[in-house]
Amino acid sequence: MEVVNTVGRRKAAVARVFVKPGKGEITINRKSLEAYFPLEILQFQVKQPLMATNTTENYDITINLDGGGIKGQAEAARLGIARALCEIDSEMRSVLKKNGFLTRDSREVERKKPGQPGARRKFQFSKR
Repeated sequence: MEVVNTVGRRKAAVARVFVKPGKGEITINRKSLEAYFPLEILQFQVKQPLMATNTTENYDITINLDGGGIKGQAEAARLGIARALCEIDSEMRSVLKKNGFLTRDSREVERKKPGQPGARRKFQFSKR
C-alpha cells in the first residue's frame, strides 16, 4: 500500500491528510501531535477514528493544517483521517459512519450585514 491522500474541512480549517503504513506517529505541520495540540481533548478528537477502528499503531499520519482555530483544525483533521481509513479499508466505513466521523459539519459563521453591528444583532432602537 502506498500513501493515501484525503482532505478534511471544518469552518475555515482545511486538513490535508497523508496516511501510510507505520508505527502510529502523527505529525501536524512538521510538529508532533502533542506539540501542535497541547490540549488533551483536541489530541483525543484527532485520534478518535483510529481508536474506533483499533488501528492506532498501524499507520503513520502526516497532516498539513491551514486556516481556522484550533478546534476547527482538530475536527478537520479527524474528518480527513476518517476518510483516509475508509479509502484504505471499506469495511471500516460502517464503524466510522456510526460514530459520525464521516459527516462534514457544514456550519459556518454567518456574514455581518450592513447597517447592523453583527449578523443578526440590530442597533438599539430609540423612540426619541
